[in-house]
Amino acid sequence: MALPSKLGIVAGGGTLPEKLLEFCDSRNIETFTIGFENQTDPRILEGRAHMMTRIGAAGSIIKILKDKSYQDLVLIGSIRRPHLSEMRPDLYTAAFFAKLGLRALGDDNLLKAVHGALAQEGFTLHGIHELMQDLLMPEGILGRAKPSKAHQADIDAGFGIAKAIGALDIGQSIVIQDGIVLGVEGVEGTDELIRRCAEYRRTRDGGILVKTCKPEQDRKIDMPTIGPQTIALCASLGYSGVAVEAASALMVDMQQSIQMADESKLFLIGVRAPARQAADE
Repeated sequence: MALPSKLGIVAGGGTLPEKLLEFCDSRNIETFTIGFENQTDPRILEGRAHMMTRIGAAGSIIKILKDKSYQDLVLIGSIRRPHLSEMRPDLYTAAFFAKLGLRALGDDNLLKAVHGALAQEGFTLHGIHELMQDLLMPEGILGRAKPSKAHQADIDAGFGIAKAIGALDIGQSIVIQDGIVLGVEGVEGTDELIRRCAEYRRTRDGGILVKTCKPEQDRKIDMPTIGPQTIALCASLGYSGVAVEAASALMVDMQQSIQMADESKLFLIGVRAPARQAADE
């Protein structure tokens, strides 16, 4: 895609918002960043055009982006769902949730509604991977360690199971060992899933983290993400490997992640969705 000359960035937590800002700097793309209290690292906003606000200030966010003529947007970074008292919704936000109703209970429905509301306001949303294509997880084995035949069988089974729970909007990841699912990701997130399942293994070491994109996931504003933190955690707990859906997940700091996996003899592999599943999505 052709790069925009101006880009509004709605930034959550993690390292991706900073990487996007650095990318824009290198391409002379003018940016305005919306940061959120207790979510966005304020350090990345220093010396940059920005507004720091609360999650519930959607009306103010939309107004300032329109006033400054930012039509192209990227929503990037992790967002922890706030309590209602922390959100303090303005009239726009309150009306949005009132219209959404029970659909707000699921991440996929909520994010699709956010996407739809922003489109109705005249904004064009882009996935970070559309601008920074090198963030996409490649297909195949990354690094020196390779999965065994038994590992591959677990990956194949785990991939289908992860897709099934994703279709129910439960989570993106599972942990599997010797054909047994040790756990599925819930509200606690991937890191806590990894820690929890380490206690359930049949042997002290082993197990595979399988991470996929949910079938109904809006890839423009929400893609599975993996990076050095996940690799380091799996390595420290003796996992055998990590399998991630190729071309449908983001890999942060790829070379560092591969190096860490190699040092720990942990395999890291990108798995392409079977043709039938990809067509269904």
